[in-house]
Amino acid sequence: MRIAAILLAAGSGRRFADASVAATAGLAAMPKQYMLLGGKTVIRHAAEALRDHVTLIQPVGDDPLLLQALDGLETLPPVAGGRERQDSVRAGLEALAQLTEPPDLVLVHDGARPYVPADVVRNVLSALERHPGAIPAVAVADTLKRGRDGLVDTTVCRESLWRAQTPQGFHFPLLLDLHRTHQGPVTDDAALLEAAGHPVALVQGAEDNIKLTLPEDLVRLERLLGSTPLPRTGLGYDVHAFETGRPLILCGITIPHDRGLAGHSDADVGIHTLCDAIYGALAEGDIGRHFPPTDNEWKDMDSARFLIHAGERIRQRGGMLINADVTLICERPKIGPHAQAMRERLAALLQVDVERISVKATTSERLGFTGREEGIAATAVATVLVP
Repeated sequence: MRIAAILLAAGSGRRFADASVAATAGLAAMPKQYMLLGGKTVIRHAAEALRDHVTLIQPVGDDPLLLQALDGLETLPPVAGGRERQDSVRAGLEALAQLTEPPDLVLVHDGARPYVPADVVRNVLSALERHPGAIPAVAVADTLKRGRDGLVDTTVCRESLWRAQTPQGFHFPLLLDLHRTHQGPVTDDAALLEAAGHPVALVQGAEDNIKLTLPEDLVRLERLLGSTPLPRTGLGYDVHAFETGRPLILCGITIPHDRGLAGHSDADVGIHTLCDAIYGALAEGDIGRHFPPTDNEWKDMDSARFLIHAGERIRQRGGMLINADVTLICERPKIGPHAQAMRERLAALLQVDVERISVKATTSERLGFTGREEGIAATAVATVLVP
């Protein structure tokens, strides 16, 4: 039998974005299905959980991130979703109906539900041999209370109550017909069969088959899907000579001084050494590997571009920056009055809290090229957690 899966990715994740924890942590910048878990997007985990059980995967969503998230996986071209979940499912069904050989069975799965044990999918497909619809579910174990005005109104009997999950499975022609003819909203596709009098089987789901809804769900899913993150430390060191006629830019801040620094880019020795420390922690070479000084594209470039890239590499690896410590070595100018502004600039470029960034300075006691004020040296240490 031909089995298709509709993978829903059109939702905006309002509850996730509205959560104060998410807003504080900067997690609401993208739809939750495109966040990284263990180095992969949430929706890619979901797609990979389904691909061994189905013939076709039909993604539903029009965000450019969808194609990027599913790159390399064999799927049908995505179709745009609708205003409500029901509209998005119908869009996926209509796309499948246009195929030369439409499927016999269809699974409908939330793209924000990344951890789906294989047994759950098999249970659903097995039940469809005897029933027109089947859903995975977990029996309610907690005592349920109905509240009113902040007080307990009554206790709800939990017997025979189940928490529905996805993927939900159906005979394709039936679900397509019900979506075309049903009027009014429904919370899931099983409700369409229920309303039309068709039996829907309950099969055993999994407690870990949770939908990413709130920021705290990320912690649980990281434990399930992510490998144990390990701390890795990188060391950076850089030197630039003084040059007249150029502005002096250190750690992203323009500093009043009679000379700037010589270099192919803007010669920000602080950012350059911090980039090297981050790339070193990731075992990805040095700044010259990513931005060769022989390439005119980077001539006079704002070094902020380089540090943004280093921060993106951490996130693309599914990691996080724990802390970074930059030391500037020079006799002049005095760094202390500018250190806080430097910290704030580096933190903004790396998208981390300023408390994770340290900037300090020292002299070489008038010894060496820095002591003779021929240039500025810098060191940096960066520690990241990487799965």
